[in-house]
Amino acid sequence: MTSRRSGRTYGTVSAERQKEMSGLEFVQGLIDGTLPLNTIAETLGYDIVEAEDGRVVITAEPRSTHLNPAGTVHGGLAATLLDSCMGLAVRSTLPKGMGSTTLEIKISFVRPITPETGLIRAEGVVISRGRRVGTAEGRITDGRGRLLVHGTTTCLNFDA
Repeated sequence: MTSRRSGRTYGTVSAERQKEMSGLEFVQGLIDGTLPLNTIAETLGYDIVEAEDGRVVITAEPRSTHLNPAGTVHGGLAATLLDSCMGLAVRSTLPKGMGSTTLEIKISFVRPITPETGLIRAEGVVISRGRRVGTAEGRITDGRGRLLVHGTTTCLNFDA
């Protein structure tokens, strides 16, 4: 099932189709629109904007719909952005026929995020990628380059 918003397509990519491409081809397909973005990207309003081997960047504009009861952006937005950019960074290093999934994620909040923060950028970079396990680190920064949130992930790599 897919849907469209703002010229983007949202949905899932079949396992068969994923097996046909390398991890980097998969992530680049999400960027160029030849593959649908996941529906959580539609729900939270984020976009994958850059990818190269071992590095992925996602951007989002914090909105009032992201607020927690205290009036700041809920930590779940940052957690999702980091999980996505770090996991996709690991995925970008995998050959055809391999997939990955998050085993663990750790994040630390450094500065609050509010709708006034403006566009935020989540960048994931691979630290290590073996046959079965990949690790990556991620940073969310604001438009002035200030660190807002940082984290690490461990991903399990598997034959798809």
